[in-house]
Amino acid sequence: MAGVLRLPLLLLALALALGSAAAASPDRPPRRLGGLEEADAQEEGVQQALEFAISEFNKASNDAYHSRALRLVRARKQIVAGMNYLLDVEIGRTTCTKSQPNLANCPFHEQPDMMRKTLCSFQIYNVPWRGTMSVTKSSCQEASST
Repeated sequence: MAGVLRLPLLLLALALALGSAAAASPDRPPRRLGGLEEADAQEEGVQQALEFAISEFNKASNDAYHSRALRLVRARKQIVAGMNYLLDVEIGRTTCTKSQPNLANCPFHEQPDMMRKTLCSFQIYNVPWRGTMSVTKSSCQEASST
């Protein structure tokens, strides 16, 4: 019985090895299954995860003003049973209160007493075929305003 299973397992191992070798290029190291890799900030999945993270940040915040991303410091992704996005984001306080609808063009506060910058790390778990996205980890700290 063990001999019958040996050939399919050997073929599977060979296919995985060949697939990994073919996917490797001189410009990029081979991908590790489940490993973290840098992600392009302009990638659609990264942008969706960033938008979701900021939305959840605003929902959880007691601040009367909305915040939005000043800059995406780093974006990484990890293929799991879905996709994990690990985002390091600098967030700034806008002049728009939470009662205002269109936040995309809200300017940031420039007055020192109203200005607030926060550095956050988010882990966003996305399962596109289920239409679900969730924040699995987040941590934020006040950033210097200079």
